Amino acid sequence: MDNGKDMRIVLVGYNGANNTGSEARLLKIIDDIRRVCGPDTHITVPSLNVENLRRYVNEDEHLHIESIPSIYHLTLRRLIKQSDLMMLVEGSCYMDTWTSSLLSAYLWATRCADSANRSSLAYAVDAGDLRPENVGKVKEHASKTDLIVTRTFNAAERLNKWGVTAPIKVTADPAFDFGLGGTNGTRLNGKECNGRVGMALVDFNLWPVVARPFGRKCNCYRWPYYFSRSKDRVLASRLLADGFAKLADEIVEKYDKDVVLISMESLDEPLAREVLSKMKHPECAVIRSSRELNAFQMTNCLRRLDALITSRYHAAVLSMASAVPMMAIGHDRRLDDLFAEIGIRDELFFRAGQRVDWEGARKMVDTIMQDGARIKATIRKGYDEQIARMAKNRVLLGEFLAERGCCHGG
Repeated sequence: MDNGKDMRIVLVGYNGANNTGSEARLLKIIDDIRRVCGPDTHITVPSLNVENLRRYVNEDEHLHIESIPSIYHLTLRRLIKQSDLMMLVEGSCYMDTWTSSLLSAYLWATRCADSANRSSLAYAVDAGDLRPENVGKVKEHASKTDLIVTRTFNAAERLNKWGVTAPIKVTADPAFDFGLGGTNGTRLNGKECNGRVGMALVDFNLWPVVARPFGRKCNCYRWPYYFSRSKDRVLASRLLADGFAKLADEIVEKYDKDVVLISMESLDEPLAREVLSKMKHPECAVIRSSRELNAFQMTNCLRRLDALITSRYHAAVLSMASAVPMMAIGHDRRLDDLFAEIGIRDELFFRAGQRVDWEGARKMVDTIMQDGARIKATIRKGYDEQIARMAKNRVLLGEFLAERGCCHGG
């Protein structure tokens, strides 16, 4: 299919946030669109931070980056009305783990497409935990989507359970084979990442981000959005850093491995730095941050690890091409669902609240370090299955556009 010369597509997602997973997804989705529709398709990528987005997305006559304000409603409605197709491209789409504000933005985009009679497609997205007050909103507005493609079977099941009536298909995340076609930007400066144990950390206690007119500057994500902070949450963050630091030191002492503290989003970096400051062996650790590394570089780092402890979904996804033995400490459904599909959830995943089962975490570390060959074989099989499902993304995109004849409506 190469009829995209006059087609206009707007990609709505978590663009420009210095988030490795969103970066890898966006680049792969742009590639999918161009492979299906042709290189002349007009693509618009809206972002709250265009400077960050331009680090990895190159504008040209066919791709335009559009700055949108924090109060995005009018700008997003205009961009969608000017397009033929609105695509939701953020993986964490139908969930409010991070914030209800992002969920509201994606539902608003769907409403705008529906009211403007524009086609809408949710592209390999997820559905996770929702507060009761958001279930009805998702049911009402996600049902207006022309097609929802989820990246896990459990995500599709949740949407059906909530009463979403839009057509739903299941594939896999577009990022599973990211970077395998070349070595673009994979050279790393400083200490190499070969032969180390990675720790992709998240401070669960910052979330959800909430909208409010004012608050402490140190807690401001981007006005008017603020991290959730309280005395209990601050204490829980401190204990989380203590626990990860002890776990990192035990890896150094017990297995004679260096540690890579991985910040898949720049927001994770303060926790990584605090963990490093608390370690007894900081000389045996290095920080790799998405603030400094592009998605190709970070993926290269992940795929060269001996083992991975992750709280980030895309750290798992991007490392699977090398079948890196991994365990997960998750705070939402995404890693839970992925590990279930791979076949390692019962053994190597646990969901963390404000208190983490560090004894359980140590046992899982022992498993991935001592029984790595068996786990690699399981992950390799699961990865092959994900790749086969991922290949359906472009097929569904082509069929979707062919059925609707998406040409610019003026």
